[in-house]
Amino acid sequence: MNLHSELPSTGTADPLHGRKLKVGIISPYSFETPGGVQLHIRDLAQQLLALGHRVEVLAPGRRTEDMPLWVHTTGSSFSIPYNGSVAHLSYFGVAGRLTRRWVRQGHFDILHLHEPEVPSLSHKPLIPGFSPCPYVATFHAAFDSYPLALKIAKPYLRANLSNIKEGICVSQSAFDTASHYLSDDIGLRIIPNGIDTGFFARAKSKPEWQGTSERPTIGFLGRMAEERKGFRVFAQAALHILSTRPGARFLCAGDGEEEARRIARSVSPSLENHLEFLGRISDEDKASLYKSLDVYVAPQIGGESFGIVLVEAMAAGCPVVASDLPAFLAVSQKGTSMLHFGVGDSVACAEQVALVLSDMDLKGSLGRLGQERSTCYDWKLVTEQILSVYGEALQQSDETLSS
Repeated sequence: MNLHSELPSTGTADPLHGRKLKVGIISPYSFETPGGVQLHIRDLAQQLLALGHRVEVLAPGRRTEDMPLWVHTTGSSFSIPYNGSVAHLSYFGVAGRLTRRWVRQGHFDILHLHEPEVPSLSHKPLIPGFSPCPYVATFHAAFDSYPLALKIAKPYLRANLSNIKEGICVSQSAFDTASHYLSDDIGLRIIPNGIDTGFFARAKSKPEWQGTSERPTIGFLGRMAEERKGFRVFAQAALHILSTRPGARFLCAGDGEEEARRIARSVSPSLENHLEFLGRISDEDKASLYKSLDVYVAPQIGGESFGIVLVEAMAAGCPVVASDLPAFLAVSQKGTSMLHFGVGDSVACAEQVALVLSDMDLKGSLGRLGQERSTCYDWKLVTEQILSVYGEALQQSDETLSS
């Protein structure tokens, strides 16, 4: 597999030198249910639009009131378990014909496919003889063990993903997964997910979420009903923390409160009384939450290719304690800007949190180092790198046409 190094900054916010593109982006997952890939696509589209490019997005599912007008949907989707989560896809029936018609009618300069290996819309333009414009693909997924389905589909995927001009992996973990089924002819670059670092840095804390020395606040954000998000590890660590910090408050944001309460009761009947469930929160409240916490905990146990919540918390200046998944170690530069603990080790997690709470110098240092590290993931830099990939794909296409 040909892995190019992560693209360096070109020193300009416009690597296309003034050329404005019409970009089509296809999501494999429905926008009705928020997820990392959908949020990445939304934010990338907004960045491109702000730079003067035209963007349209196609996704499975139905429209909701809060969807931008540039998001188009197929009207339906189906749900399947995928990588420890539930994915809402569109593949059967007229999905292929609808997708290819949308591509033809869009007259795009670039078609950007996200996770085209997934049996959904991003896979539909990849048929022999159909390539109305250059294709760029981003691969997000990372697996702890290589799935049997991908092993079986490897010959098919190698043949049908060959139309892709340029590939992007969001992390080394995503590259390690993609390298199993991609052709050696596809050059890949690691370009991380992006965030608006200024948005999180400027956030204001909320008094009701701020902790004190006697009542520190420790946070979790994620889908609590999904085992891979590690809420059980968080709950077990909370019980250990309470043995020395009985006033500690544990703020839990995200879906799955009912399952989270069941998990908490199974850990200890009294633990539920120390957990405060915030439900699904807005982007503004999420930034305020990070700004208010004494420690943010990321206890995920697997299936993570990047770790956007870590970068968001770091950008807000919040000290982070995270499991030592490879993707998380990459974000922190092997513990330079956050503390880690062994995957699934709730006692070690509690010890690292206690260390941060008891050492104000360490807490301040982690906040500063994390904020500095987060600037590497600012959307301005990430968008510049993605536009450079678009430029290379267009150049390859022009050379092919002229030869």
